[in-house]
Amino acid sequence: MNDYPIQPISFNRVTVDDSFWSPRLETNRTATIPVDFQRCEETERILNFDRAAGVDAGDHAGIFFNDSDVFKVIEGAAYSLQTHADPELDAYLDALIARIGAAQEPDGYLYTARTIRERQGHTDRLQAEREGLTRWSNLRVNHELYNVGHMYEAAVAHYEATGKRTFLDIALKNADLVCQVFGPDARHDVPGHQEIEIGLVRLYRVTGDERYLRQAKFFLDQRGQADDRELYANFENPGYMQDHLPVVEQDEAVGHAVRAVYMYAGMADVAALTGDAAYIAALDRLWENVVGRKLYLTGGIGARHHGEAFGDDYELPNASAYAETCAALANVLWNQRMFLLHGHGKYIDVLERTLYNGFLSGISQGGDEFFYANPLASDGEWFFNYGTAATRSPWFSCSCCPTNVVRLLGSLGSYIYAQRNGDLYVNLFVGGGTTVNLNGVDVGVTQWTHYPWDGNVTVQLDPAEETEFTLRVRVPGWALGQAVPSDLYHYVDARPDVVALLVNGDLLDVEVVDGYAAVTRTWKHGDSVTLALATPVRRVVSHAAVAENAGRVALERGPLVYCVEGVDNGGLVADVTLPADAAITPVWNGDLVGGVLKLTWQDGDVQRTAIPYYAWSHRGVGDMAVWLPT
Repeated sequence: MNDYPIQPISFNRVTVDDSFWSPRLETNRTATIPVDFQRCEETERILNFDRAAGVDAGDHAGIFFNDSDVFKVIEGAAYSLQTHADPELDAYLDALIARIGAAQEPDGYLYTARTIRERQGHTDRLQAEREGLTRWSNLRVNHELYNVGHMYEAAVAHYEATGKRTFLDIALKNADLVCQVFGPDARHDVPGHQEIEIGLVRLYRVTGDERYLRQAKFFLDQRGQADDRELYANFENPGYMQDHLPVVEQDEAVGHAVRAVYMYAGMADVAALTGDAAYIAALDRLWENVVGRKLYLTGGIGARHHGEAFGDDYELPNASAYAETCAALANVLWNQRMFLLHGHGKYIDVLERTLYNGFLSGISQGGDEFFYANPLASDGEWFFNYGTAATRSPWFSCSCCPTNVVRLLGSLGSYIYAQRNGDLYVNLFVGGGTTVNLNGVDVGVTQWTHYPWDGNVTVQLDPAEETEFTLRVRVPGWALGQAVPSDLYHYVDARPDVVALLVNGDLLDVEVVDGYAAVTRTWKHGDSVTLALATPVRRVVSHAAVAENAGRVALERGPLVYCVEGVDNGGLVADVTLPADAAITPVWNGDLVGGVLKLTWQDGDVQRTAIPYYAWSHRGVGDMAVWLPT
């Protein structure tokens, strides 16, 4: 069958033994997953399934899409089970899945908000505005299909982790119902919040049943086909949910950022599996628009709080940036898929920028507090973060972000390596290793690095027997003097730094093509490749059309974006400037947020300090800025 020409090495075949990432993954396993489940219990998200099953008499608790939060934590927990045996967690999931199964209606329907209200005989105005009075009657609002899309992903993850079909059978029963209700010869409509498309593709991959792939493509192809269905008066702007044009005609990222980028990820899956060239062309146009005009320096996306949406071209405010944590996760998912389609390192450059900055800022070092929005400036008083001060919160009424965090961290290993025929890609620099079969030979791969604090990476190759293949090691754009793969941001000094590649200690003269240094040879046990990247501090400036950043610069070192906080700079970042001739000195601080490399410089008679952006707001409420006046 058709598929991505490049295949990722799954996280369950990758070990992570890394000074930067291992503590975070362990915190995700031991703190974030338990905390998320605990808060799903406390907020009655899980009890909603009992109420839908008729074993509890209460009303539906919380927002109508709360089911999805439970599914996402199950998905993250299933990833954890694939790498760490945990009988207690396994048993907890079994019991939870049984409660979910009890809430499912006989024909496969599963949406607790509606089932509970119908059981209790409620047909009030709120239900009409949210869930709709009948099934599928308010898809642009009610998240009926969004919820189950997350269920499909979680069910596949659980099946792959345990071999048990309990959750998978629940998901398949629901998906079969969806395939009966929607289709070319049935109901024509689309979900208001995309996600089911990704979930349906995962069901197709695990079952081989092409109905699920066709259904994913149907939902995508129905967007922009308003004549086929009723228009909802309360959604006069179909661009909010990317329903303004057929997907193959879209060339600008508009509307709700998470919905959009989930859709782009689903489009990439369908394009890979069907070979649809029009999908790929549309994805290329959309990617160029985002990376060229709508991407924050942190890799965040979504400029506007209203609608959690993309803004106009070059509309990238700092203090009011939305840059939702969920949108950062979605940007990682999409860019991974774009790499798998095209094999160019620029997509991993954007993925890496988003991962280390716009995503990682969304979770505290302790793994139990979260940002919903991730602004690039704060006055230390308040920003729109579901009613919290400018510090991370334990939970939100809408907790899509805390429950998304566990999914990405739990599957981080899947983004490190990939293969195509006899080519092995090293995409992210993370200590640990894997075993991959290349040309019929098992090859052990071990990576050592202190990235992102320095740019030295060593990869040892241990084939079971001597064998020829091509090793492709990504050379990040920042090492080549390119801030992002567009003209949206650029370095003041854009000269590329020295990039050295050594094989068994011998320096090679290697050309970087499509973001990779490629070495083709017959490899034997114990061969090593070392990539040595200089990591100078870089001053970054924006495209002139980004009005708010005029006369300002930002700082980067390696993949990390830096910011200044009041706590390090006399209490007020508004007074901080970065003189053009200031010498910037990296200084290690092992006590701050697990250990960080700070940057210091003299601003007149005052010493200034910047820290990695992901580490801000760990020392109480205070002001912060990424972009500094020169």
